[in-house]
Amino acid sequence: MATTDEATIEQEQRYRASAYALLAALLRAPPEPSLLDHVVTLSPEGDAESDELSEAMAALAGAAQNRRAEDLEDEYNALFIGLGKGEVVPYGSWYLTGFLMEQPLSELRDDLRALGFERSPEVREPEDHAAAIFEVFSVMIADNVSLDQQQQFFAKHMQSWLPRFFADLGKAKSADFYGFVAQFGVAFYGLEKTYLTMRM
Repeated sequence: MATTDEATIEQEQRYRASAYALLAALLRAPPEPSLLDHVVTLSPEGDAESDELSEAMAALAGAAQNRRAEDLEDEYNALFIGLGKGEVVPYGSWYLTGFLMEQPLSELRDDLRALGFERSPEVREPEDHAAAIFEVFSVMIADNVSLDQQQQFFAKHMQSWLPRFFADLGKAKSADFYGFVAQFGVAFYGLEKTYLTMRM
């Protein structure tokens, strides 16, 4: 039987993994009705959540209510696809070098291989897409990858550009629902940065 401390840590890891998985799902494609139904039910777990995260979660849950799938698809396309390029470019290489498919992507691929991740042949997006990185990190947590490795991955592949990505998403002209996604992302990122620092 797990001790109280062990149970708390397990709960923390489940919560972290699910938050990363949620961000991945919201950024991967326009949200389906089933995903929106899940978002509507979001609420902070336990007493340890920051006020900022609690507020962002409540705002995102409220924003997901009564949304039309067609409107969200239009918003997603304007933000991330556009005619040639969307308003926001969700790739690490873009933020770090100003170009796509650059050295940061190569380094990320090397580290993913070292961690045992292989790209599916069906996937067309580069691995440094924000959704892909969040999905990978969710799996790392669920697979009990050491906190040391998590912290190193976070510092190398996430910390240097995700705050700017969420800032750009939050102020993008077409961002309505995704403005609340950005607010949630900023709050969760801040909590994660503190968590990983304190656990080292």
